[in-house]
Amino acid sequence: MSNLLASSLEKALASGQPVITAEITPPVGGDPSHALEMAEALRGQVQAFNVTDGSRAVMGMSSLALCRLLLERGLEPILQLGCRDRNRIALQADLLGAHALGIRNVLCLTGDPVKAGNQPEARAVFDLESVRLLRQVQQLNGGIGPGGKPLVDGAPALFPGAAADPQSASWSGLTSRMRRKAEAGARFVQTQMVMDASALRRFCTEIAAPLNVPVLAGVFLLKSAKNAAFINRVVPGAQIPQQLIDRLAAAENPRLEGIRIAAEQVQTYGAIAAGVHLMAVKAEESLPQVLELAGLPKVVAKV
Repeated sequence: MSNLLASSLEKALASGQPVITAEITPPVGGDPSHALEMAEALRGQVQAFNVTDGSRAVMGMSSLALCRLLLERGLEPILQLGCRDRNRIALQADLLGAHALGIRNVLCLTGDPVKAGNQPEARAVFDLESVRLLRQVQQLNGGIGPGGKPLVDGAPALFPGAAADPQSASWSGLTSRMRRKAEAGARFVQTQMVMDASALRRFCTEIAAPLNVPVLAGVFLLKSAKNAAFINRVVPGAQIPQQLIDRLAAAENPRLEGIRIAAEQVQTYGAIAAGVHLMAVKAEESLPQVLELAGLPKVVAKV
């Protein structure tokens, strides 16, 4: 991609500098002010903001809309785009619309099953899944539309990424799927929460590095021992070690202990991967303190 069209995130990853991204949850309603305040508090501390798209199959404001609002404030967005709620025509429309709105980064996801959310009667679509969505981005970036026909009004310039779980129970399955995502055009990876540094190191060394795909390791802020146990129970693939749960249980201030744990992970994972991706569901206000404790320098990110 031309450097003139490259996103700030793409340039930062290409430079080799440590990259920090943070997850922002859209509001459950029409007022985006709280979400924007959470992002504003991290200005100068992260390179980009990943805006979730119906995460956990729970209703929220359009990721596309919040991404645009971030962009208007000079904050770099990463559009999450899930396949659960849209057929290929709608996905294609959102991809072209994102480019027109100035949004360059897109994280291609299959999407959580509707039974995981609070509207289990909703109808899932899954016309595409993450690998085929990545191929769709690749095709559109190449100026090719449905049926192999050229895009008469110009090609988008999107920077596509994928998700992965370095602690997957199936190493062969993880290897195969990551290879397919890279071949489909994934240019970066944001992982699910990582609690095992050795698993992250193996994923980066044995899978991502040969594919030349930079990895942003997921750091999830734990609020308490009860919170950690709940996540282990209900989140597929979650593997929070008992020693961390015990550490939270023994802490005089569990919230602060969770921040300390996240800061330690930022330091550890940042030395293994290309950077880290911060997640703090309903606790985004604590992320600046995580980065402060981790001792990370300010970043300069021009949109």
